[in-house]
Amino acid sequence: MKRLFNVVSAIALSCLAIEAAARATGWSPEHWIVPYKREALQDIVTWDEHSLFVNGERVFFYSGEYHPFRLPVPDLWLDVFQKIKALGYNGVSFYVDWNLLEGKPGEYHAEGVFALEPFFKAAKKAGIYLLARPGPYINAEVSGGGFPGWLQRINGTLRTSSPDYLESTDNYAANIGEAIAKGQITNGGPIILFQPENEYTQSIVQPFPDPAYMEYIYAQFRNAGIVVPFISNDASPKGYNAPGQPAPVDIYGHDGYPLGFDCGNPTRWPDGNLPTNWHTLHQQQSPTTPYSIIEFQGGSFDPWGGPGWDKCSVLVGAEQERVFYKNLYSFGVTVFNIYMTFGGTNWGNLGHPGGYTSYDYAAAIREDRRVDREKYSEQKLQANFFKVSPAYLTASRGNASISTWTTTADLTVTPAFAANGSQTKFYFLRHSKYNSLESTSYKLKIPTSAFGNITVPQLNDTSLTLNGRDSKIYVSDYDISGATLVYSTAEIFTWHRYNDKTVLILYGGPGETHELVLAVTGYEVLEGTVRTIATRGYTLVNWKATEERKVVKVGVDKFIYVHLLDRNTAYNYWSVDQGPHDSSSPIILQAGYLMRSAKVTGTELALIGDMNSTTPIEIIGGAPPGITKLTFNGHEFDFKVDKNGIVIANIDYPKPRLNIPHLDSLKWKYIDSLPELSSTYDDRSWTPADLPKTFNSLRKLTTPTSLYSSDYGYHTGTLLYRGHFTSTGAEKTLYISAQGGSAFGFSAYLNDKFLGSWRGYDAAMSGNKTFTLPNMAADKTYVVTVVIDNMGLDENWTIGTETMKNPRGILDYELDSRDKSVIAWKLTGNLGGEDYRDLSRGPLNEGGMFVERQGLHLPGALTAPLDWKDSAGPVGDGMKSPGIGFFAAELELTIPSGYDVPLSFTFANTTGAGNASGSSVPAYRVQIFVNGWQFGKYVNNVGPQTKFPVPEGIFNYRGKNYLGITLWGLDDGPVKIEGLELGVDAIVWSGYGEVGVVNGQTYHERQGAY
Repeated sequence: MKRLFNVVSAIALSCLAIEAAARATGWSPEHWIVPYKREALQDIVTWDEHSLFVNGERVFFYSGEYHPFRLPVPDLWLDVFQKIKALGYNGVSFYVDWNLLEGKPGEYHAEGVFALEPFFKAAKKAGIYLLARPGPYINAEVSGGGFPGWLQRINGTLRTSSPDYLESTDNYAANIGEAIAKGQITNGGPIILFQPENEYTQSIVQPFPDPAYMEYIYAQFRNAGIVVPFISNDASPKGYNAPGQPAPVDIYGHDGYPLGFDCGNPTRWPDGNLPTNWHTLHQQQSPTTPYSIIEFQGGSFDPWGGPGWDKCSVLVGAEQERVFYKNLYSFGVTVFNIYMTFGGTNWGNLGHPGGYTSYDYAAAIREDRRVDREKYSEQKLQANFFKVSPAYLTASRGNASISTWTTTADLTVTPAFAANGSQTKFYFLRHSKYNSLESTSYKLKIPTSAFGNITVPQLNDTSLTLNGRDSKIYVSDYDISGATLVYSTAEIFTWHRYNDKTVLILYGGPGETHELVLAVTGYEVLEGTVRTIATRGYTLVNWKATEERKVVKVGVDKFIYVHLLDRNTAYNYWSVDQGPHDSSSPIILQAGYLMRSAKVTGTELALIGDMNSTTPIEIIGGAPPGITKLTFNGHEFDFKVDKNGIVIANIDYPKPRLNIPHLDSLKWKYIDSLPELSSTYDDRSWTPADLPKTFNSLRKLTTPTSLYSSDYGYHTGTLLYRGHFTSTGAEKTLYISAQGGSAFGFSAYLNDKFLGSWRGYDAAMSGNKTFTLPNMAADKTYVVTVVIDNMGLDENWTIGTETMKNPRGILDYELDSRDKSVIAWKLTGNLGGEDYRDLSRGPLNEGGMFVERQGLHLPGALTAPLDWKDSAGPVGDGMKSPGIGFFAAELELTIPSGYDVPLSFTFANTTGAGNASGSSVPAYRVQIFVNGWQFGKYVNNVGPQTKFPVPEGIFNYRGKNYLGITLWGLDDGPVKIEGLELGVDAIVWSGYGEVGVVNGQTYHERQGAY
C-alpha cells in the first residue's frame, strides 16, 4: 500500500507541477485537461481497437514519410503528394525542423519555403491525410535532431522537465502548434493525427518515462489548439505512454527498423531480424487502440564514407518490402507509415554530421523525384490491395503456424479471418527462415465455404512456389461486390465493379504457377494460355505467370474480366481515383511510368500523367460508355474500343531537344575567400572569444576562454578563428584540437603561411594535429588562423547523454610550452550569427567563409565592387596554393515547359578511402550554390556522394542562373576540382504543371560585413 500511495502521490504532484507550468504558458484552471481523463475534443477522427475512422468511415492510414523542408520548392510539394497518392496511399507523415524556424531564441520565422500552409493545401488537393510531427525533437538525421544551436547554452537536461529547457520550447510550440491547428481536419485541412515528442524511448535519467514532462508537452499543443488524436512513436515496442500508463497518448504506436542500415552488405539479412512477436506485444500494451507503426523501414540512411544509395537500394529494395511489410500486415497494422517514402536533400547545412547532402534514403521516390525504382511499383501493388479489401481492417489474427496451412515446415502462415459476417479469409505466407534464398514448392491447405477444407492448387500436377525473400497474401471467400473469389493463390492488385462489368487484376511472380476459383458460371478465354475447369457454378483457372498476359471473362450476364499478370507487367498498371478520397469509380489502366489523375466528364476521359517514352495505354475499367474523346495531359489522342470495352491508344512521347551548357564553357570569375591571411586584414569586427566559462553543460573548458562556437551564436557551416600572440622567437610547434562532427576537417595558418590540415575521415568527429612553425622572430606579433568545417550538430536520441551539446570549434591548443593565455582569440561564423541576414533561406544556409559573410553566393553578386578575376573555373584553373577560393558564373537554361528534367552536378570520382589510414588523393572540400541556395557539400577524400541533384525552382529552367562554388584545399600545393559536370538524369513529359522559381534574397552590399 505504501508503494501504491507513493506512486499515486507522485502522479498527483506531477499534475500539480504541470498545471502550474501550463498556467505560465497561457492555461487557466477551467481549460486544464488531463489527457488520460478527457473526453474527445472532436468527432471527425475517432478510433477503436481495429482502425481509425474519418467522418465515420474506417480507414487504413497508409502513409509515407515526406519532409517539406528537404524540398524547398513549394511548387513541387504537390508533385510528391501526387506520386504518393498514385501508390495507393492516403496518408503522409511529416516532421517540422525547429532549427530552421527559430534560429534565434524568441524569433520565429515561417515564411516562404518554411511556411506550412502551402504544404497543407497541396496535401488536401492531392487527397492525402497528414500526420503532423513537429517535435520539438525530431531526430530525422538533421542538425541537432531539430534542436536549434542555441540550446547548447541551456543548462538543464534536454528533453526533460528541466525548467529552462521547457521554457525554451514554449515559443516554438505555440507558433507551430497554431499553424498545425489551422490545418486540422476540424478546420477543413488534411491533418488527422498529431505526434507530440519523438522516439521518447531511450534515457539514462530518471524518472523515465517522465509523466510531468509529457504532460507539459501535451498542454503546450492542446493550448495551441490541437484537437485531433495524439499518437506516439516509441522507437521500439516498449509500451511507453500507452493508454493505461501515466501521461498516455490517445493512440499508441512504435517504430521499427529491423533490417538495420548495413548498406555495405546489401544482400545480408541477419538471422532472427524479422519481428514475430509484435502483434502479441500490441495486445499486451495497447489492445484498445489500432495497431500503429509510425516509422517502419522504407530505406536506410548512409554515413559519410558509406557505400552509397545504390547499395542501400539493394538492402531495402522490393524484396524487403515483400517480406517485412507483409509480415506487418499479418499482425493487423492499420496505421502504417513508411520512413522514408521521399527523402529529399540536406541542403543548406540542415543535415546532421552523420550524413551527407543527399537524403535520398534509398526511398521509393528518389531524391530527384523519379519513380523508377522497383520498390515504388511493389508498394503500389501492396497499397492498392488494401484499398479494395475492407475486411482486412477488422479481421481476427490467428497464430503463425508452420504446419497447419501448408504441406511443408519450411513455410510459416499467419491466418486472419474477417468478422462482422464477412467470410473473407487472409493468409500471410513467408519462409519460416525469413532470409532464406531457397525456392520452396508447396501446396496450401485452406477452408472454404464452397468446398470445405481443400488443398490448392487442386490440379494435381501443379504446385505453388515461394522464391527466396518473397512473401504472399492469399485470400479465400473474398467478396468482390457480391461475387465470391473462392480462393486465389495469385495476389490481388485491385478490382472494381462497374455498371457493365467487374475488373479483377491478379498477379504472380515471374514463372510461378497459380490457381483461382470464382463462384461464377461460364467463361471465355480472351487472351493467353490458361487451364480452366467449369463445374456446378464454379470456374477454376490455373495459369503460369509469364510476360504473356492472360484475360478470362467469367460469367453469363454480369461479367468479371480477370486479368492474370506476371508481377513485372503488373507494375505498369494503375488504379486512379477520380476524387481526393473517393475510390467509387476508379480508372483502371495500363499506362507505363506514372498516372496522376483521371476524370470522366460525360463521354470524355481526361488523363494526366508522366511519360518517359512512347507508351501504349489500355483503359480496362472506368472509361465512359460511348467514349468520344480521350486526352492525355490536355492533348487529344486517337483511340479504339475493342469488343470487350477496352479503350486502346498510343501516347506519343514528344522528346525535346535540350542544350545544357558545359560548365567549362561558362565565363567564370574568381575571388579569394580567405583574405584573412593578408597582413592588412582587419578583424576588429569579429567576435572576441573572451568568455571565461562556457554555457555548455556537457564539456568543461580546457582553454582559458571558451572557443565553443555556439557560446557566441555561431551554429552552422564553416567556422574561422584568429589568434593573436607576440612571439618570443623560440616557439617551434602549435598543437590544435578541434571538433566539427563526422568527416570534418580543419586547416591552420600562421600569418599567410600554410601550416597544414586535419584532412578528416568518415568516423572522426574530432581531431588534433601538431604543426611545425617556421622560424619565429622575437617580439613580433603573429596571427594563427584556423578554419573548421562544422558538419552540423549531433542528435540527442538518448535522453541524458546531451550529445546535441557536443561543442563545435577549438577544444584545446598548445603553443609550444607557453601559457595558453598568450593567444587572444576571435571567431566568426555566418554573418550575424543568430541574427542571420538571409531570412528567405533560413539560419543554416550560410557559414562563415568570407564570400558567405559578404553575400557573394547570392544572385547578382558579380556586380559587387570587389577584386573579381577572370578564371577558367574550379576545374580549369583551380588555385595555385592551399586556401579557399570562390568561383562564380552565370548559366542560362532553356528547358521547355511541360517537362520534368532532373538535373545534377557530378564530380569526377576521385573519392579516397574515407578512413583513418588516409589516402594519396588530394583533399579538398567544395560547396555548390545555385541561385544562393547551398545544394551540395562535396568532400572528395571521404565521399561517397559525387552526384548532387538540384531541383527546378532552385534552378531557373527558363532563364539565367547564378552558380557559385567554394573550393577549399586542405593539402600543400595547387588544388583544382578533378572534374565537374551538369547533366540531365531523365527527360519526362509531365502533366504536372508549371514550377516557379523560388524567391530568395539577392545580392546587396551587407552592412557590417567583414
